[in-house]
Amino acid sequence: MELLRQPKAVWATAGASVVAFMGIGLVDPILPSIAQGLHATPSQVSLLFTSYFLITAVAMLLTGFVSSRIGGRRTLLLGLAFVVVFAGLAGTSGSVGQLVGFRAGWGLGNALFVSAALAVIVGAANPIGAARSASGKGGGGRRAGGSAAAILLYESALGLGMACGPLLGAVLGNMSWRYPFFGTATLMAIGFLCITAFLKEQPKPARRTSVLDPVRALGHGGLASAAVSAFFYNYTFFTVLAFTPFVLNMTPYRSGAVFFAWGVLLAVFSVIVAPRMQERFGSLKVLGGSLVLLAADVLVLGYGDHTAAIVCTVLSGAFIGVNNTVYTELALGVSDAPRPVASAGYNFVRWFAAAAAPYFAPKLEEWSDIHVPFLVAAVTALLGALVVAVRRRALTHEAAAHATAHATEDSVTVFAN
Repeated sequence: MELLRQPKAVWATAGASVVAFMGIGLVDPILPSIAQGLHATPSQVSLLFTSYFLITAVAMLLTGFVSSRIGGRRTLLLGLAFVVVFAGLAGTSGSVGQLVGFRAGWGLGNALFVSAALAVIVGAANPIGAARSASGKGGGGRRAGGSAAAILLYESALGLGMACGPLLGAVLGNMSWRYPFFGTATLMAIGFLCITAFLKEQPKPARRTSVLDPVRALGHGGLASAAVSAFFYNYTFFTVLAFTPFVLNMTPYRSGAVFFAWGVLLAVFSVIVAPRMQERFGSLKVLGGSLVLLAADVLVLGYGDHTAAIVCTVLSGAFIGVNNTVYTELALGVSDAPRPVASAGYNFVRWFAAAAAPYFAPKLEEWSDIHVPFLVAAVTALLGALVVAVRRRALTHEAAAHATAHATEDSVTVFAN
């Protein structure tokens, strides 16, 4: 229960993070409704994800530049302000083009917020647990101290947001596809007020970050390997998230229920199951096995009947939850770059796949048939596992080499705050 004994600032930031992650899956149950309401095709509506994540990816190069100059608290508030404005404007859209544009602005705000949120939680969180090796049994094991607490809280917020987003989208979207956007703007405005009230300004980094620092960080073999593997994995992840609603072809309520169950599994496996599996088998074995199982799952999702598609959609949440946890820890611990810089470089690469999958999946269906997008998604998951296997030495040995430095960084960060 040590995880629950955190300052108000941590809970305010984590609560706003839940809403930020809700925004990713919010539109899932209402994609068919948006297509119908705005007389758009599935590929046009899927651009809601593409514009959002394309801007998010590019903005990752700016987040460290901004936060190192104005501080973590102001970066969070700036990101929240962008989301409030553009989510509200999205609800007023009169065409799919307007909606795609407003989602791009939303993506910029979300990038600023999410990139700063983990760093702020690391700085403000109370440390938990005892020190453990960064290499574990298979490399990249869980770290203790402030970082361990922060990652658990961050993963909890991600899982809860992913679970609640589709549910909120279904409940509000059943009345009108516009209401989920207004609902998100309202919740993020509340988050803005909470962070204003409870979070004090965090110390600025000793050195200002340049726009190119995240790109330079990718020159590290371990971080580059984690980013490339995560790129392939994210293509699979967002094929499931953005394209499956059209395959299921269900009412907003039923689609929302499916993705709520998906999100619950994602949360449980990311926060509870993944850490235990890592302790027993090692991070890289867990990651490789989970990616292979995810590939099999999406293959059955694409080629099975409607019932199989529902079951496999929900089940994919378990594999995605495990993968999210391990990838987050690899990105934060495998290199000697400062964590915000390493995270920005890693996210810069992987979010491009999140932008590509929603665009190419419906296009592949138009060019071939409904099964092919899932076949491609299965292949990309296997490619992610292949990168982990081939680059195992970089991911394992370099993570162990930098474990002590990161543990010291955790202690200094927690003590300073």
